[in-house]
Amino acid sequence: MATFISVPLKKSSEVDLVKPLSKFVTATYPAAEEQADYIRSVEELNKLRKSALGRPLDKHESSLEILLRYYDQLCAVEPKFPFSENQLCLTFTWKDAFDKGSLFGGSVKLALASLGYEKTCVLFNGAALASQIASEQNLDSDEGLKVAAKYYQLASGAFGHIKDTVLSALNREPTMDISPETVGTLSLIMLAQAQEVFFLKATSDKMKDAIIAKLANQTADFYGDAFKQCQYKENLPKYFYFQEVLPVLAAKHCIMQANAELHQSLLAKQKKRFGEEIARLQHATELVKTVASRYDEYVSVKDLSDKISRALTAAKKDNDFIYHDRVPEVKDLEHIGKAALVKATTITPPLSAKFTDLFEKMVPMAVQQSMSVYSQRKAETVNRLVGTMREATNLCNGVLASLNLPAALEDLSGDSIPQSIVEKARAIVQQGGLLSIEQLIRDLPELLTRNREILEESLKMLGDEESTDSELRSKFSQRWNRTPSGDLYKPLRAEGGNFRSVLDKAVQADQVVRERYNTHCEMIALLCKPEAELTAAIPSANPVKTLQGSEVVSVLRSQLAQLEEVKKEREGLEVEIKGVAFDMSSSFLTALAQDGAINEEALSMSQLDQSYGSYSQRVQASLRSQEELLGKVQASHQEFSKLKQSNSEANDREEVLKKLASAHDSYVEITSNLREGTKFYNDLTEILLKFQNKCSDIVFARKTERDELLKDLQQSIAREPSAPSFNVPAYQTNPAPTAADPTPAPRTVFVSSQSSMGRWEERIRGQLCTKEVTPLRDRWKCTGGEWSEIGVGCLKKWFTVF
Repeated sequence: MATFISVPLKKSSEVDLVKPLSKFVTATYPAAEEQADYIRSVEELNKLRKSALGRPLDKHESSLEILLRYYDQLCAVEPKFPFSENQLCLTFTWKDAFDKGSLFGGSVKLALASLGYEKTCVLFNGAALASQIASEQNLDSDEGLKVAAKYYQLASGAFGHIKDTVLSALNREPTMDISPETVGTLSLIMLAQAQEVFFLKATSDKMKDAIIAKLANQTADFYGDAFKQCQYKENLPKYFYFQEVLPVLAAKHCIMQANAELHQSLLAKQKKRFGEEIARLQHATELVKTVASRYDEYVSVKDLSDKISRALTAAKKDNDFIYHDRVPEVKDLEHIGKAALVKATTITPPLSAKFTDLFEKMVPMAVQQSMSVYSQRKAETVNRLVGTMREATNLCNGVLASLNLPAALEDLSGDSIPQSIVEKARAIVQQGGLLSIEQLIRDLPELLTRNREILEESLKMLGDEESTDSELRSKFSQRWNRTPSGDLYKPLRAEGGNFRSVLDKAVQADQVVRERYNTHCEMIALLCKPEAELTAAIPSANPVKTLQGSEVVSVLRSQLAQLEEVKKEREGLEVEIKGVAFDMSSSFLTALAQDGAINEEALSMSQLDQSYGSYSQRVQASLRSQEELLGKVQASHQEFSKLKQSNSEANDREEVLKKLASAHDSYVEITSNLREGTKFYNDLTEILLKFQNKCSDIVFARKTERDELLKDLQQSIAREPSAPSFNVPAYQTNPAPTAADPTPAPRTVFVSSQSSMGRWEERIRGQLCTKEVTPLRDRWKCTGGEWSEIGVGCLKKWFTVF
């Protein structure tokens, strides 16, 4: 009777994990030590896949361990890499486990750029291999029974997990073997077989008949559910109908009912209910006769039939000669209870006892993404504070330049160059003067052009592939069943549009810088000349020596010194603000572990307020101090101007000195802008190259997927009939047998034709609908009167799986 069903394994095509994952690691983790560690882990992952899927697996626990370890690693690595069609695109190809292809070869297979698909198929193989290992066990030994029960429950849990997750994992119609209907049925079959193992253990240990009857009744119930699932799901694989699955389920449903009746009859005999004993044995006899007549080629019930027959003969003899107890109808018998001692194993990774995460040090993608957004928020905060201070400093310099300060205080002689102007001229010369600034201006268009070329080439790759995909979709219509490239590339095109917008804004900013340079280039050139030429270019004026000892001059100099001190403090404050560092990864990891999600905005804003709140207050205090000092400087300058002797030479001289001071400030600002622009374009080049690589990778993956799909379509088209079917004329058919030819006797065979299958299914359905073999489980209820809790507890304890 011990016929158990096992499931074949799926087959996968080879996939190179090393190249794409290493490329992502190199682009994401700049530290050499981290890169080396993660790339080694990628290579180990690739080796693990080859061990789990690249070779035939023995029906042994060590092979299952490798499969489960690979599944655990996929679960661990999934949140740490951006696996998707439009990011890290890896295409996995798997064949249907049950479809063996047509006469011309080939089989149903599906290629998807989805790690969820890979996980589903690997778990399916784990469940299938577990069922094979369980079916190979020696059920005459305790150890074999334990292992079989463990792995049937594991297989049931794995198939059930796939049923619940496959549609969300694939977002695509799956192959028939991993469809919810198929794996749901397989889960029921495995659970029924696990329950049968418990029944066998209870029988071998000669436990109480009440316990064994309930175990058998529950087993029959499980097999009945599995049979109904097969019977009413027309879209299940042919495997269920043509590989002995359906007849075995129907046979075992009857056999386990017969066992339940047999042991319940023994219980009735103990209670001296001899009529009930005979009724149950008679019903058990009918059940085993049905199995023997319909399913003899799948299961053997000879031993069970003989046992029931002997018991029935003895019971009838005793009742006829001694007890004369009335034999009740089957429908009037008390319901037999049920005892479910099995349950599907919950699939909670890690499933492997030897699992170690190869990427344990790598933070999940959710944390990486949160860190990226946090870095942007931090940069915005720093830029806002630093920008506010720089704007204030530029405003201060502009006001002082308009007042010709401090040059006006240094020019009381009227003929020498003010010391501040001399220092400004030297600073410009040291920074490279006009040549330096003009070189920076000439470099910008080249950098801009390079970035535009990279961006346009990347978008062109997407456009070319999208055009090819559209042509093939138009050609093959519904057969071209993959995600349209236009839908897939929307995020990449949006990203490319953002880059184009950034470049357009950068061009506008470059134009503003050039215009400012053109405005001040003449005075900048004058500051770059030797001191003698600079002196000659500045008009002279009558001396105002009487102002040298004036109190107004002294106050004004003091106020200017205070302003310089404020600007120096800002420079130090800017360095402090840029140097603030805080590792948010630990906070994000903690939040992810506790809540399963990261509220990045709340955590980031809280930390930024804590880190930069005091700096923001200091910046505002610096702005208020400057505003107050500038007001005092302007008032003092008015008094200073009244004391100065007014003449045209002095006014001309002061105007030139103002322009020179303003030219120096503009030179510093323009140089800073140009260098920032150069850095911006160089940084953007690296970002655009990564974007180009991302586009290149997805286009390559799509091309590989396209080639696979085209190959399958071509094979499918080649196998299609080129003409409709037609009737063969009668005279061309084989002659009918003569009267002398013997007519073969009819046989019950299990053939792979749709018409034969229909007749066979009708026979099976008829068997279950006949009055004689209607499942009693629908009428039986557990009374609990003779249920032995001690016996069940012992059985559960013995079957504790390891």
